[in-house]
Amino acid sequence: MEILEKAQRMLINYPLCDYCLGRQFAMLGYGMENDERGRIIKTLLTMRGHQLALQKDEGGVKLLKALASNGSFEMAGEILKKLKRRAKKPSACYLCEDHFKALPRLVEKILETLKEYEYGSLLVGISLPAEVEEREDEFKAEFEVQHSESMRNAFSRVIGKMITEVTKKPVNYANPEVTILVNPFTAEFEIQANPLYIMGRYKKLVRGIPQSKWICMRCRGWGCQRCNWTGKMYPESVEELIAAPVLRATLGEDTAFHSAGREDIDALMLGSGRPFIIEVKKPKKRLIDLQELERLINEEAEGKIEVSNLRFVGKSMVRRLKQLEGAEKIYRVLVEFDREVSDEELKAIEEAFTKTVIRQRTPLRVLHRRADRTREKYIYETKVKRLARNRAEIRIRCQGGLYVKELVTGDNGRTNPNISSLIEVKAVPKELDVLNIMVKGGQDGEV
Repeated sequence: MEILEKAQRMLINYPLCDYCLGRQFAMLGYGMENDERGRIIKTLLTMRGHQLALQKDEGGVKLLKALASNGSFEMAGEILKKLKRRAKKPSACYLCEDHFKALPRLVEKILETLKEYEYGSLLVGISLPAEVEEREDEFKAEFEVQHSESMRNAFSRVIGKMITEVTKKPVNYANPEVTILVNPFTAEFEIQANPLYIMGRYKKLVRGIPQSKWICMRCRGWGCQRCNWTGKMYPESVEELIAAPVLRATLGEDTAFHSAGREDIDALMLGSGRPFIIEVKKPKKRLIDLQELERLINEEAEGKIEVSNLRFVGKSMVRRLKQLEGAEKIYRVLVEFDREVSDEELKAIEEAFTKTVIRQRTPLRVLHRRADRTREKYIYETKVKRLARNRAEIRIRCQGGLYVKELVTGDNGRTNPNISSLIEVKAVPKELDVLNIMVKGGQDGEV
């Protein structure tokens, strides 16, 4: 039989453990592991060798010696003893260096470390020395192996099976919560807890807080006199106020903050709040009470921000969240004019900035961090309410991404049309608030 003949040639030339011999024929037959397949092949070859030896054929003795030494097969060694023949001491496997045999001890260490983590699914990744993979490639070429399982795949599958049998947690190839990176040859491993994504909405209830942490531009975060040795331009941010309780609850290493756009540091975020996702990197805890987390964030923020509707989402939701940056928004801006404005002029503002397209070149104030290009944004409706002879409240319902302050001032002609040039007055935005972000269907997860 071709299988036995090929296996015999392999064992005469190289030491092979049960796993690695069986791997060469892994795609033949079902319902057995490679080590079992390897033992069956060695058993059949031992029977053949014994038969030939009883017929006084030295080829049978040679085969038995190969099985006893290169195959580390005890049955062959026992037969040789009865025939009063001796074999060389068993050698380590040429391909895996007997590391398949050492897996139970390695898996035991992995399981002990996994006790620190909460997870619902896992995946095992394998790192192999380059010379090991090259050696196996040469071996397969020499014996024209066609039905094998790669060493990398076999280690991953066997280790994964051993872990799942104990933990009862399934292997997930697409989106595992924990990835275990293993080098079987060095017995080193690393547990990578994949990110946890928590989505919600936040309101910003006070001015002067940026959305994300601003690193000091002078010291680049190291700390200097300008930033009072904090490394930051501002003492706190929306991101930090949310992240601190989240990190304590998840025992994560760090966070990344994703949001559907951002409001200016001096603007409030009101209404139902701005959709956001906080990404927790390398969390050890996943089974968190989100209602309690929401309560803690709001309590510790002391009225500066308020989060709501926290829920777990997948990584794909980050991309969908970014698409909300262009969602329809409602702004309120308090404007002060440098002279008294008439009712007719205020009416003209309402009419000119309803159902119209605004062309905005990147504002000078953000030019240092955004590409200098012209963007077109649509205004659906504008409502103006007089507050004083030279002050008005203007509500603007528009496409997301409109720079409202520049719509008021004109930004030295970079925004057209604009309120200042329309009625030939110097207009200054005194306060700006985001009143609402309009999400289709009202459910962030459905966008």
